[in-house]
Amino acid sequence: MPMRTWWEGSEVISGITRGRRRPVSSEHWLKAAADAAAAGGQLLALWAASDPRASAAVVRAALLMHLGVLVLELPVRDGDLYPSLHELFPAASRMQRAAFDLVGACSDDPDSRPWLRHLAWPADAHPLRAGAMPASHATAAADSYEFVRVEGDGVHEIPVGPVHAGIIEPGHFRFSIVGEKVLRLEERLGYVHKGIERRFTELPAAEGHRLAARVSGDSAVAFSWAYVQALEALCSCTIPRRAAFLRALCLEVERLQNHLGDLGALGNDAGFAFGLSQFSLLKEQLLRTVEQAFGQRYLLDAVVPGGMRVDLSAQAAHALADRAEAVAVAARHLKEIYDEHSGLRDRFVGAGQVSAELARRLGLLGLAGRASGQAYDARVDLPSPPYDEIAPAKIARAEGDVAARVTVRFEELQESCRLVRLLLERLPQGPCRIDIGRAAPDTLGVGLIEGWRGPVFMALEVDSSGMIRRCHPHDPSWQNWPVLEHAIIGNIVPDFPLINKSFNLSYSGHDL
Repeated sequence: MPMRTWWEGSEVISGITRGRRRPVSSEHWLKAAADAAAAGGQLLALWAASDPRASAAVVRAALLMHLGVLVLELPVRDGDLYPSLHELFPAASRMQRAAFDLVGACSDDPDSRPWLRHLAWPADAHPLRAGAMPASHATAAADSYEFVRVEGDGVHEIPVGPVHAGIIEPGHFRFSIVGEKVLRLEERLGYVHKGIERRFTELPAAEGHRLAARVSGDSAVAFSWAYVQALEALCSCTIPRRAAFLRALCLEVERLQNHLGDLGALGNDAGFAFGLSQFSLLKEQLLRTVEQAFGQRYLLDAVVPGGMRVDLSAQAAHALADRAEAVAVAARHLKEIYDEHSGLRDRFVGAGQVSAELARRLGLLGLAGRASGQAYDARVDLPSPPYDEIAPAKIARAEGDVAARVTVRFEELQESCRLVRLLLERLPQGPCRIDIGRAAPDTLGVGLIEGWRGPVFMALEVDSSGMIRRCHPHDPSWQNWPVLEHAIIGNIVPDFPLINKSFNLSYSGHDL
């Protein structure tokens, strides 16, 4: 196999059961990535870090292989271009543009438009370089971002956003249409740029989990677990079994919360308000049970270095098990209603279709990928304890439309209810938290957790004083947002909210 040479000759990564790290030259950067693609690998993340010892940066690409995760590292001197990976992995283009905006490492990708800057700082400044950032700066009254134009008789554009009629974060969608049929959609994101990656560098490593949990609030457990997984690996720390079971419990609860919310919203977007009311009730009941068990409705602070912030009482465990069973029973009845409702079938079936071949080529991940024949689930394929013990069932469909993504949600909801009950049944005795000690400086720790949306990746470096040198959180929405642009082609404009919700991608996890 082409990747075997690269894999076997690489340094072991801290944090993932099967992970390797490989420094490469500019000549070998593309070769290694091409070998990975030929072996069926996917791009998991691409980011850059400033080298404090030289006028240079290090560009890293994490590749998801059947053997595990391979991280390629390429040093790039200021002013040099490094080879773009966009032809091998289309999702790389936006990641490379973001890496330039934040660090200044520039690829030879022909698309050099800024992705995150939005005139918020001068073009020659980069937030993740050492030193103070200049004050907000605008070089023009308006950003002259060049969208791709579609020419032809009867073609016109509909701009939507970035400000939306709701509380969601900003994102701009530029539709090119004939009548109501969509010919092209181009997205532009990153309007807020919260400065999360810069803020990480101002925190001690022992405190970074709280910020990690707030990268994308609907995936708080996944991000905080991925962060502490990387940190604990740098500390050579093994957490107690009870803590691992409780983390998995929280992750499955987070999956349930999101699937319940989305199934209701999808019903509502198709004109079936009954579905919204019923799933909203189930979600609220679950949230109240979770708050009684862990002290928070949304588990932003549950996962901490060394284990869990709070333990679970026997009474709370019993209540959670009962709630999971009640949710499973109610969701089965609601699925029958959704399946038999002709109006929902008419809106769901065939809408926003992504073929298995397109999903593979574009690198579609997670829930949306599994609905398009990409049956990867890190809980099964690269499991962290205790998933290696409890063996989750992998849920997948092949149709790739809204109906398939709805079905995957229903089936994953049932599986998560089963896993919640199983985790509580097998919950070990013992401590739920230990001291992790000090992190090894000047090395790379990584975390990979299958969140409800898809694989959440975290890369962490710590300096000798225990401060974070670089932390890169990666949400699967980076890969999946570009696929949404393809999913809407040929559909009508009024179906976009429904198709968009069937993916339900993160603005916040993309806007670092």
